[in-house]
Amino acid sequence: MNRDNSKVAPVHAPMDQFPSRDGELLIGGIPVSQLAARVGQTPFYAYDRRVIADKVSGLRKALPESIHIHFAMKANPMPVLVNYLAGLVDGLDVASGKELRVALDTGIDPDTISFAGPGKDDAELSMAVASGITVNLESETEMERITRAGERLGLTPKVAIRVNPDFELKASGMKMGGGSQQFGVDAERVPAMVRAIQQRDLDFQGFHIFTGSQNLKPEAITTAHDNIFDLVQRLLEDAPAKVRKLNIGGGFGIPYFPGERPLELAPIAERLRGHLAKLPEYAPDAEVIVELGRYLVGESGVYVSRIREKKISRGQTFLISDGGLHHHLAASGNFGQVIRKNYPAAIGNRMGQADTEQVSVVGPLCTPLDLLANKMQLPCAEAGDLVVIYQSGAYGLSSSPRDFLSHPHPVEVLV
Repeated sequence: MNRDNSKVAPVHAPMDQFPSRDGELLIGGIPVSQLAARVGQTPFYAYDRRVIADKVSGLRKALPESIHIHFAMKANPMPVLVNYLAGLVDGLDVASGKELRVALDTGIDPDTISFAGPGKDDAELSMAVASGITVNLESETEMERITRAGERLGLTPKVAIRVNPDFELKASGMKMGGGSQQFGVDAERVPAMVRAIQQRDLDFQGFHIFTGSQNLKPEAITTAHDNIFDLVQRLLEDAPAKVRKLNIGGGFGIPYFPGERPLELAPIAERLRGHLAKLPEYAPDAEVIVELGRYLVGESGVYVSRIREKKISRGQTFLISDGGLHHHLAASGNFGQVIRKNYPAAIGNRMGQADTEQVSVVGPLCTPLDLLANKMQLPCAEAGDLVVIYQSGAYGLSSSPRDFLSHPHPVEVLV
């Protein structure tokens, strides 16, 4: 047990988006114990409107005014949250027919919705054409299929080409561009595809160039932007076309682990201003879109579970909670982590407590993978206390195997 927090090494990146009062973490201004009672159960996810609004506002202040901000719904498709964000951003990006229905229900202009993802089925393509949204084509075959969908419906599909670039986003948590990919059309094949689109009854909108995600190095993002704008210029030299929309993806990360700090936006914004100044030379009608998911909502969310039992096994203390990897796969380390690291965590009803101990927070599943915090220094806790996992607003519930071992599902609330 450690009674001097000043001697305890930091266990994660600083989490200051949620204040605390009288030992209780406040989410949406509500003490976590009171929120748990209001929700009616644990585990649950809670997303804070203020944190989301502040994130969007800060981004708008930092980036050039002409940049359009889109929310990538795959990060968090909770309908109420998407509806809230639709009033803050300039557009939505979906990755399935179900996400498209949620996006349309917000009442946002369909012209500001785009649909990306390999393997779209015929029903999804028909939905997209009938809705009047832009489909980011992932292959020449998909181009042919959406042409037929337009003919069946008597409508002209809006299309853009998702480009698999000939470079990648360095220092990215998950690379989705460069080399061979299931995503997009290889850059060297794009000019021919542009010409093919112009010969069909298709409304060409532009390009979608997504290179990766979860990057905290502004120099890596600015280099990627340099490469993206250079690539677009080269593509249009080979196949001149009117570009209305240029989606340069995102890649903006949020801090999770010791030593990580929030992404510095100033150098990214400065470089973008330079590119925007030159854009009229080769794409004068293009609106530039930054598509972000995790960056907009990740820090707004917490996952809260309740400790059922405190158990000591051969000198190691385990806090067994009613939540686990079936609800929060990412926090367990099984959603893309090569080397497992702990997500930021706290005992939500013991904030600021001096007495700490090294514990492992585990769930109720019959697998050693069900681990929310491994040998982490946390305030001394007991059964009934609330474990809070920060940075849980993105890739949480919808990315988890919630039916694994048939335990009850958590709920989600926006506060």
